[in-house]
Amino acid sequence: MKLSIIIPTLNEAEGLPPLLAELYPVCGDDTEIIIADGGSHDGTPAIARRAGLPCVQAPRGRARQMNAGAAIASGELLLFLHADTRLPPGAPAAMLTAIRAGAQWGRFDVRIAGQPFMLKVIARMINLRSRLTGIATGDQAIFITRTGFTAIGGFPDQPLMEDIELSSRLLRAGWRPACLRPRVLTSGRRWESRGVWRTILLMWQFRWAYWRGVPASQLAARYR
Repeated sequence: MKLSIIIPTLNEAEGLPPLLAELYPVCGDDTEIIIADGGSHDGTPAIARRAGLPCVQAPRGRARQMNAGAAIASGELLLFLHADTRLPPGAPAAMLTAIRAGAQWGRFDVRIAGQPFMLKVIARMINLRSRLTGIATGDQAIFITRTGFTAIGGFPDQPLMEDIELSSRLLRAGWRPACLRPRVLTSGRRWESRGVWRTILLMWQFRWAYWRGVPASQLAARYR
């Protein structure tokens, strides 16, 4: 089964080369990497092309970028990987094992890089919540079969909470995620720059508002 790794980028000229350097040894021969760029002005697309990777341009927004990447992907299994997230060793094999066991989609446990002790607690809570509810976040490296992705219409065209909505649609289709124990490592820069407790409060406010029906566009305007 061919794997397509789709990486949404926006001004990731500094972070993309080390990501690719770590990604190549993890990936097998039957893997393609696609960069889905949202209008970078720092040379990110040029870096991707110099590396021999396809780089599709899309309107800014992770959902639109990831859908654009999926549209040109040739793999039967799609992995959506944030540019500041690193896969654990053996990730492709773990995903394929889960899919061959009958899963349509899944995600990894997450570890958040950074100094504050609370980041470890947050990661554990994210993993537990996801395991209990079946809701995955983009930082957990969501993977999904081409069949499942097509069946639900891909990512919703919204500027925020696209991962939550994708998970909800997959659950409504009767597909619970494969919750893989190996941990991806994701950057804690968002938490550290905004403040850990402030970010926790903000995220829970946004999730509560979203579940109550507040449009993602309104939430995105408040997040900026």
